[in-house]
Amino acid sequence: MTATTEEFFKPAKLSAQAKAEQTNSVVRDILAAETAARESKTEKLKALRLAQAQPEPAPKKRGRKTPA
Repeated sequence: MTATTEEFFKPAKLSAQAKAEQTNSVVRDILAAETAARESKTEKLKALRLAQAQPEPAPKKRGRKTPA
């Protein structure tokens, strides 16, 4: 099937419902990509934070000064 110049330059208009569905589909794809990127970044940062975490040494106990 070949496209004529009328079909190419004057495409049929989409119905309001079809246009809304197309918009929703694009938005869902964008949001899914952003969510995946955010979760990936969060996991990466969490792994780095856990790798850096070192337990703090316990504070040294001070001895009582004895009267001389």
